[in-house]
Amino acid sequence: MTKKVVKVVKMELPGGNAKPGPKLASAQINMAKFCTDFNAKTADRRDQVVPVIITAYEDKSYDFVVKTTPVAPLILKAAGIAKGSGSAKTIVGKITKAQLREIAEYKLPDLNTENVEEAEKIVAGTCRQMGIAIVD
Repeated sequence: MTKKVVKVVKMELPGGNAKPGPKLASAQINMAKFCTDFNAKTADRRDQVVPVIITAYEDKSYDFVVKTTPVAPLILKAAGIAKGSGSAKTIVGKITKAQLREIAEYKLPDLNTENVEEAEKIVAGTCRQMGIAIVD
């Protein structure tokens, strides 16, 4: 017998440090139990933004899927800067091709490709939009 899905919620929470609050209240789940489960699963990703998809069921149970950290924070961390440029034409930082490949390999499970070279192109596009140059 399958459970009836009441709600599916996508959100970004701090890794290993989720707390009950209005964000989680919208999911209609036991917030304290979810926070404990989520924090245990993402303890190794502290200080990172962790996307999660929560599926809430009619009986107040839930499942959740943890995704990889978004590309932008990974690029900012690799470039060693606080924020990207407001204009794609203004270069505010640099990352190496090795760093680009590392980010692409990390993000590969969540991208719409299985090819690392294509994933690199996706990440490079984000770099361009953020004003981050890719150097050798």
